[in-house]
Amino acid sequence: MQAHEYSWDACEDAFTLQCFKDFVNAIVHDFRYYIRLGDYIEESVMAQKVVVIYSGGMDSFTVLHHALQQGKSVYALSFDYGQRHVKELDVARSVCENLEIPHKIVDITSINQLLKGSSLTDDMAIPEGHYEEASMQSTVVPNRNMILLSLAIGYAASIEAEAVYYGAHSGDHAIYPDCRPEFVRQMDVASRLANYQPIAVEAPFLTQSKDDILAAGLAMGLDYSATWTCYNGREKACGRCGACNERLEAFRNNGATDPLPYEDA
Repeated sequence: MQAHEYSWDACEDAFTLQCFKDFVNAIVHDFRYYIRLGDYIEESVMAQKVVVIYSGGMDSFTVLHHALQQGKSVYALSFDYGQRHVKELDVARSVCENLEIPHKIVDITSINQLLKGSSLTDDMAIPEGHYEEASMQSTVVPNRNMILLSLAIGYAASIEAEAVYYGAHSGDHAIYPDCRPEFVRQMDVASRLANYQPIAVEAPFLTQSKDDILAAGLAMGLDYSATWTCYNGREKACGRCGACNERLEAFRNNGATDPLPYEDA
C-alpha cells in the first residue's frame, strides 16, 4: 500500500460530487496507510529488544555497545554469584546509569553451596600467568555460563526480547567449556525450543580474539577505564592473574595503553 498524491487541482474545471468523494477516499486511504506504517515501526522496534549478560568486564562492555550500535533496545543483566572480583558489578552499574539503559543485578550467591572448586568463588589463591597455562582451569566456575544464560533467557522471554547476547570469544575456548562454539550452538537450539517465543543465543565475538574485541571497541571510541577485568577485587588491578595478562596483551597488540591503574605500575 502506498500513499496517494492528491490535490484540488484535478477538480478545478469540473468540481463534482464524485470528485469530492474521490478526494475524501484518498485521504482516508492514506490515513489508514500511515496508521499501519506506525504499527509496523512500533512492532519492529519492539522486536529489537535484546538481553546482554553484562559482567562489567571489557568483553561484555564491548558486546553491550555492539548491540547498542546495532540499534537494539538493550536490557543489561548482571549476576552476583559470589565472585571475589565483585567490583565489576559496581562498574557495570555505573556504565548502565550513564547510558540510561535498563539494568538488573541479580543475587545468585546461594548457588555456591552447590558449585565448589573455583578460585573465583572459593577460598583459593588466584593463579598467576597466561590463560594458556593449565593452572588457569582453577578459575572455572562449574556450569556458570549455562546457568547465567538460562536465567537470561527466562528474562528475555518475560520482556519479549528476541535474543540474549554474551561475551564468549576464541581466547576462552581452551579453558572454559561453556564458551566454545559447540556449546553456544546447542544453547541457541535449546533456547529456541524452551519457550513459546524463540529466543536466540548470540556471542558476537565467538570466533574472534581478545585483541579483536578490543580493536572493535577502540574503533567505536569506547573508554575502557569504565571496565574491570582483574580476578582480584582489590583497589587496583593486580597485573598478574590470567585476566590481567590477557587484557594487557590485547592493549599491547593494539598499540594502545590500558587506562586502568595497576599495582605494579
